[in-house]
Amino acid sequence: MMKYAGAILIFGALVAAVPENKPLKAIAVLSQSDTVRGNITFSQPSCTEPTFVEITIEGVPPGPHGFHIHERGDLSGGCGSTGSHFNPDKLHHGAPQDEIRHRGDLGNVVADQNGIVHTSYSDSVISLNGFNSIIGRAVVLHESEDDLGRDTNADSRKTGNAGGRIACGVIGVASHEEEIWPCSGGGILKSFSFVILFASLIFSV
Repeated sequence: MMKYAGAILIFGALVAAVPENKPLKAIAVLSQSDTVRGNITFSQPSCTEPTFVEITIEGVPPGPHGFHIHERGDLSGGCGSTGSHFNPDKLHHGAPQDEIRHRGDLGNVVADQNGIVHTSYSDSVISLNGFNSIIGRAVVLHESEDDLGRDTNADSRKTGNAGGRIACGVIGVASHEEEIWPCSGGGILKSFSFVILFASLIFSV
């Protein structure tokens, strides 16, 4: 009986060590413009849930503007050095709701007559964790409307014909929950390993 109790205590200690799902948070502060200023915040309640995006920008020419996540968080050459749309799956450009789209395709934001953008939504494709995390990449605001891949020319399926880049910002960690992203430790795999270890302890006594 004491051996079983010892095995149970060890199992409990191991399970307690598995990281809990904590909200992940990130932020991009727009720069590289004399007039456009703003913050874009990202939050993900858990490793597998959609990411909530909140956008607040001012100084934008009124009307719709393409809004994307680009592959590199490199502003050494201005917004031009952020590379192309974040597209690790090598798919065609599309709308946020399309099944076939770049991971970085976030469609358009619309500035009102005062040049202000304030909107929020959830996106189930972008993530703040895992191999395809958007952390360290860049948000880019474009000068023109994104046609969402609906035009007939070749650029439509690459860039959405959204034009030049008028502002951008690197997506950085903003979470204060813990120092290490909770999803990076493979919690499910660890839990499975603990079950195997527990079983081996039981059968060995």
